[in-house]
Amino acid sequence: MNFPFYIAKRYLFSKKSHNAVNIISIVAVCGVAVATMATVCTLSVLNGFRGLVTEMFSAFDPQLKITSVKGKVFDPTTVLFDEVRALPEINIIAESLQDNVMISYRGRQSLAVLKGVSDNFISLTNLGSILIDGDTILKNDVNNRALLGLGIANNIGVNAGFVFPMEIDAPKRNVKVNMANPIASINREYVYIGGVFRVDQAVYDENYIIVPIHLARDLFDYEKEVSALEIKLKEGVSVREVQAKIQKILGDDFQVKDRYQQQEDTFKMINIEKWVTFLILSFILLIAAFNIIGSLSMLIIDKQADVITLRNLGADNRLISRVFLFEGWMISAFGAVAGIVLGVLLCLGQQHFGWLKLGTGDNFSVTAYPVIVYLSDLLFILITVLVIGFFSVLYPVRYLAKKWLR
Repeated sequence: MNFPFYIAKRYLFSKKSHNAVNIISIVAVCGVAVATMATVCTLSVLNGFRGLVTEMFSAFDPQLKITSVKGKVFDPTTVLFDEVRALPEINIIAESLQDNVMISYRGRQSLAVLKGVSDNFISLTNLGSILIDGDTILKNDVNNRALLGLGIANNIGVNAGFVFPMEIDAPKRNVKVNMANPIASINREYVYIGGVFRVDQAVYDENYIIVPIHLARDLFDYEKEVSALEIKLKEGVSVREVQAKIQKILGDDFQVKDRYQQQEDTFKMINIEKWVTFLILSFILLIAAFNIIGSLSMLIIDKQADVITLRNLGADNRLISRVFLFEGWMISAFGAVAGIVLGVLLCLGQQHFGWLKLGTGDNFSVTAYPVIVYLSDLLFILITVLVIGFFSVLYPVRYLAKKWLR
């Protein structure tokens, strides 16, 4: 066994001649443990919110989405897209066409994003899980129906099953506005309210209306063009591998995005928030590590007689300094491991029992703080604590050794 490590281990667990040294050592370990535990819990809660946002978007966003780089719409009937449809990993491909419109209902108006979808869109997404009123049927034998986000439904005062249709207006494509008769430059369609959905994301709830794609094509003057092809994959298939395959087939003229890339700004913001929080908590860990310096100072003073004995046995200053270096590193290591274990236990308890509540009522999609623990985060935290502990005791031990170990 490494001799300095062996002596340091004995010092860590043995009783000191002064009880204050034991107390300061325990305080140092507890300080590192509490700071580490706080870091584990905080990052896990941020992971939980990220997972919650992902789950919300997954009810509306497809696993993969193909859009054109060069324009708003493209022709989905070319040979390239036949190759994409032939891929065995693909379960469903739905067409969508969207653009901005003006909607009105009995004198109340609002701007909206109209998204026309093919019949299999409902099977592709989990839209039924976020529907709070009505159903997902977009057309019947008599009329077309629309699904509205909760926010925009409240803005114009509509709900599922209303007997009067909603009016949708869009400017005619490639037609100049006739100021003498502006209504001649507008396409108008009517649609009944079939349902209201709630994603808990303003980008959808406050703006989106879903209608049959043939109605959107009539409104925007298109025949077969689409804004995007939305894809659902078969179970157990790697999204990244299929994404790479489709991108290779389509080339640089098209973008193939997964769910995270479709909401890139949102997830970038969440990741930045997570790592800025981690940076702040690292400073707290650094402050907690200063307790180790106090513990080592008291230990060096307490072990003066042992130092003399070690010198008489032939130990030099370097070997004696390594004893106290190992002592400081072990305090960091024990504090880090204890903090990670406590943090994981607290996170598991929060997952199971939901101790900390966000609130109650319809305004909250979840009542308790969501928590997700990632092994990669735990390893990163452990390495960070050990590195901070290493550098926080390296210089002080050398300085104290010069002052006391003579």
